[in-house]
Amino acid sequence: MKILIVEDQRRLGQFLKKGLSEQAYTATWVQTCAAARDALCETHYDTIILDLGLPDGDGLELLREWRRGGFNEPVLILSARDSVQDRIKGLDLGADDYLAKPFSLEELLARVRSLLRRQSAAKDTVLEHRGLRMDLLGRTVTLNGAPIDLTSREFALLEVFLHNPGRILPRTLISEKIWESHYDVDTNLLDVYMSKLRSKIEVDPAHPRFKTMRGVGYQLL
Repeated sequence: MKILIVEDQRRLGQFLKKGLSEQAYTATWVQTCAAARDALCETHYDTIILDLGLPDGDGLELLREWRRGGFNEPVLILSARDSVQDRIKGLDLGADDYLAKPFSLEELLARVRSLLRRQSAAKDTVLEHRGLRMDLLGRTVTLNGAPIDLTSREFALLEVFLHNPGRILPRTLISEKIWESHYDVDTNLLDVYMSKLRSKIEVDPAHPRFKTMRGVGYQLL
């Protein structure tokens, strides 16, 4: 499980990264809003631990931006702002949990485990978007009720997008999901598979289902 820590205090950031790594999580620590945005563009995270008082912006605005962009993974706010109104605002903006500083590492780890369990249990076996229906157990895909024949790689590629409709997915993140190591993938291979997938599900040119974000990745519309 990959966890992103957004915390500007050096000692606390190092402490959290060490504590999570000792529990076998893959922890990445950044100190600014800009670095957090870059980290999410580079790869997928299973949960985020977010401080609010960051040197280049407010963590709440960063959270609002993520939710508007389609990022649905769990976010645990970790902040010295501990009033009831602060907690309500954070939760209303899309946080999944709120832990006030100071805190115990044991409680934070327990809350992270709880968020990850909930995230795992919430994953549906049927994904649907704009007439597309994917049955993960039956390994079938239909478009407006008509079956679509996909290869295993095309199926995996479409699944990534159906888990993230409307979200701009970086090429590195998509490749990481489809191939064991995106570093071994030829630059043009993802484009080839996207072209094949589009030819099967974009039956009406006037209503495209994917948008190419040049130099960045793709978006399921």
